[in-house]
Amino acid sequence: MAPPTFIDAEDVKRLLTMVELINAIENALRHFSMKEDGGVLQPVRTVLPVQKGFFGLMPAYSEKDDALAAKLVGFYPENKDVATHQAHILLFEPSNGVLKALIDGEVITAMRTAAASAVASKYLANPKSKVLALCGAGTQARSHYQALSVIFDFEQVMIWSRTTTSAKKLAEEIGPKAQVCMTYAEATKNADIICTMTFASKPFLKATYIKRGAHINAVGACRPDWSEIDGALMREAIVYVDSKEAALKESGDVIFSKCEVFGEVGEVVCGKKEAFPEATTVFKSLGLAIEDVVSAKLVYDKYIAERA
Repeated sequence: MAPPTFIDAEDVKRLLTMVELINAIENALRHFSMKEDGGVLQPVRTVLPVQKGFFGLMPAYSEKDDALAAKLVGFYPENKDVATHQAHILLFEPSNGVLKALIDGEVITAMRTAAASAVASKYLANPKSKVLALCGAGTQARSHYQALSVIFDFEQVMIWSRTTTSAKKLAEEIGPKAQVCMTYAEATKNADIICTMTFASKPFLKATYIKRGAHINAVGACRPDWSEIDGALMREAIVYVDSKEAALKESGDVIFSKCEVFGEVGEVVCGKKEAFPEATTVFKSLGLAIEDVVSAKLVYDKYIAERA
């Protein structure tokens, strides 16, 4: 039996484009939320606290995509010299369980998370959105700017980070439309779309810091005891999630606020739930294993096709 194919981060970056990934993630969210036979099988992730971080196991299977995989991911918020997320995806042949590929998961994690926010914003945000606020200036901020720019033509990008140097570096990469802000309130007050991508464990974004009708992609606070969004704002906004089951177990933003979860984004995509583009909305993103699965299969299929 041939050994599994190894696909490294550079090949993932070369093969995976944001446009096709957004389409794949939109379909994955639809299939996940349709809850029909032949759809997606996925448990809530298993997370183990380890030393200064967390280790997660994220398996999923999609019959529609003929894809079976599991992501193994380490999350170490204090990492300085290496990435905070260390991830690999094991892609299997669904018919017999044979391991087909080991794929670097760091790039996929960054891109598929941003692609999910782009899908949510496509349906939930005002389609005329012109001002983007990025709270955080790391890998996810770059990926979110790239993904959201596929859907929207931004005129201003407001950037806030705890580290001003990081914010300035990102602003230089984006160009003249980017502006570094000294406070998160300054960044968010006029934004149409706000992305929170921080390691905050206590809420910082309040209703008084945003304008009515803004859409928020809440990507940080991936633990049940962490929160980025003030409870009052969560209760006032119309809240959507990627997985309701996961949000009620894993999201401090949802758990602490005791907010009502209106629905899953996938339910909006497949027409089961309504979108309200003129209202203040929150997409609480925790990240789904099926997003990793379809991303990995997309990379693998293109990698193999190149060598055919």
